[in-house]
Order: sequence, then C-alpha cells, then structure tokens
Amino acid sequence: MFARLNQLTRHLSRPLPNYAHKSAAVTRTSLTSSIMTSSAEERSKRMIHTAGCIIIGDEVLGGKTVDTNSAYLAKFCFSLGMNLKRIEVIADDENEIIEAARRMSENYDFVVTSGGIGPTHDDITYESIAKAFGLKLKLHDDALRRMKALSRPHPSQPNFSYDVPSPALEAKLRMIKLPTDESRDEDSQVLFVDETLWVPISVVNGNVHILPGVPRLFERLLDGLKPRLIPRLTDPEGKGIYRVLISTPMAESAVAGYLTELAAKVDSRGIKVGSYPRWGKGRNTVTLVGRDKEFMDSLIPEVEKNVQGIRVETEDEADELNPEDLES
Repeated sequence: MFARLNQLTRHLSRPLPNYAHKSAAVTRTSLTSSIMTSSAEERSKRMIHTAGCIIIGDEVLGGKTVDTNSAYLAKFCFSLGMNLKRIEVIADDENEIIEAARRMSENYDFVVTSGGIGPTHDDITYESIAKAFGLKLKLHDDALRRMKALSRPHPSQPNFSYDVPSPALEAKLRMIKLPTDESRDEDSQVLFVDETLWVPISVVNGNVHILPGVPRLFERLLDGLKPRLIPRLTDPEGKGIYRVLISTPMAESAVAGYLTELAAKVDSRGIKVGSYPRWGKGRNTVTLVGRDKEFMDSLIPEVEKNVQGIRVETEDEADELNPEDLES
C-alpha cells in the first residue's frame, strides 16, 4: 500500500503539462482582470471616508527636496471631512511603487500620489502603477492636444516641433502616456480639472490619483479636483470635524498623566487628544479633535483647569499675554 501511495504522490507532484500551465495562467489573468475592473468601478463611486498619500521621489528621501505636498493634502482632507490615515515617502523604485499603490488602493477610499511623472528616465510612476494593476500605457490624445496648445517650447529648444521625431519629443510624450484600462470609460480615468493646464490627473483602479510633484501644480490640480469629490463626501465642508486648541504654559511631562486619562475617557466618543511642544515659545498646545462638538465644548473648562491653559484659535494667540491676562 505504501508503495502505491508513494507512486501516487510522485505522480501528483510532477509539473503540469505546458498547455495546462498556460490554461491556468489565462484563467487567473481573466479572473484578476474581471475582479480589478469591477473593483475599479466600485472604488470610483463609493463614498469617501479615508485617504492615503504616497510621496514618490529619491530627492525627498535624500533631503534635496522638502515635501510640502503631503501637508497641503492633509489640510485639504481635513477641510473636507476626510480622514487622512497614512502618508508614505518612497523611492523611485518600481517594486516599492507597485506595492504601495496596491496596498493603499485596497485600504483607503481616496489615494493621491505625488512625483515621478516628468520626462526623464527616473520618472517611473506611470509605468509602475500601470504594472501594479495589470494595465498598459497609452498616449492620451486629448492630453497631447492640450500640451500642444498650452505649453511653450523651452528657450533651450527653439527648434522643437511636435511634427518632427526627436529625443525631446519622446521625452515630452512620456508625460502623457497614461495607465489605461481599455474595458472602462476613458473619461473616468483621465481628468482635466484646470483649463489653463495641460497636465491630466490619471485615475487608476478607481481611486489612485496620480499628481505631479511640483507643489504649484500639485496644489492647483488637487484644488481643481474638489468639485468632483464633494458629491462623494459625507461632510463636504469639513463642518463635522471639530478641533479645539488649548494653549498651556506647562511642560508636556507635567500634563502627560492627565492627558493619558483624558484620552482613555473620550476614546469611545471618537475624540483624539493631542499634545504638541512649541520649542522656544514658552507655551505648548493641547488639542481635541472629533465630531461631537457639544461634548467637546463641555470638556474645555476641565482641560483648561488641568493644564492651566486657555482656549485659543491659533497656537500663537496666547504667546504675548501676561499671566494676569490669562487668569482673567
């Protein structure tokens, strides 16, 4: 019996014939494509509660460039009532971009990437995200038309022509070869949100929005995206998110115990307690952030008493006040 079992085990462990592998691969590819398409449609229409941000660039990790785009996105999300859950800075590395894009798209409703969509060899965001979701790059005709109409030749390229093949032309076209799902409506995958710019927002897998890393462009395109997002927001003006600032002269270590107790007490009400040092200013800031305005307002006297502080509208509001003024 054991001999027969060994023969059966060896037989089952043999590689499948080549045609069987191909058939299985085709089946898996077809199934993945079907799931991805339906998921992309669903993601493009779902209500937006959470957001994620991927900052792509060796220059950021190397300290050459200071990232301001994630801070701008954070304020943008807060103003619209979106819960920005994660910001990551990653290298211009295909595998890292693929992994981050897939994970963020799965975990969050609204994902924004910044960087890596220029004309040079190290700008690999489009092709990497295309690979992440099994898509091909396609030259976008409307983006080309807009590029021709709205961009001006660089002074160093006085003889540049869109009608004459050249390395410069190929470099420009890299910026409008976009990840495209042929099974979906193209208008939902490529957005033009500012008529004065030729730069598109490529939307992949229904919720990954690819933006440039140049802050001026990033900010204009993100702001232009707002009208398209509002119908999918539960709190489009961010009125449901409430933030209380309390300025305190006490050291963080002096109030840490009380704030730990407070955080535990209010956690079930969805309220987060924060403490932020302001080096060299003489005063620190305690924050309450949540959606239960009435309950949060009721906490203010207690917090002010326990941190010997005062509620302010901006962090520096109490910096110039005398102690006597704060007690009155």
